[in-house]
Amino acid sequence: MADSSDRIVRGKDVMSTNIIFIDGMATAREAAAAMREKRVHSLLVTKRHADDAWGIVSVQDIINGVLIPGKRAEEVNVYEIMTKPIMSVPADMDIRYIARLLHRVGMRRAPVEENGQLIGMVTLSALVLDNDLFLK
Repeated sequence: MADSSDRIVRGKDVMSTNIIFIDGMATAREAAAAMREKRVHSLLVTKRHADDAWGIVSVQDIINGVLIPGKRAEEVNVYEIMTKPIMSVPADMDIRYIARLLHRVGMRRAPVEENGQLIGMVTLSALVLDNDLFLK
């Protein structure tokens, strides 16, 4: 019989449920303000219609798309600097596979999906820091 240390940790076990959405037409300044206010490092960009894909904009996108090129944050729209489409991970996926997948595709975070709905966000840092795998 397996003990509790053999329990599989899934994406839904380590995800943050604090998902903040933003419209692609919002400005980079508005995105940065929302991130600061909500204390998050990324925002999901809403779909324009049912067949559209989700997008994501992160602090790194604002740095690379606004700060480094010296653009004005109020003149850059989120859709210009976001990543789209994004990859989501199933809520029941083992975190070992999530970590491997994110690492291989060069992503730091991914939305967690269950029954066609986005229910959270998982990050590489959460996989390491927010669970007790390394505390035993």
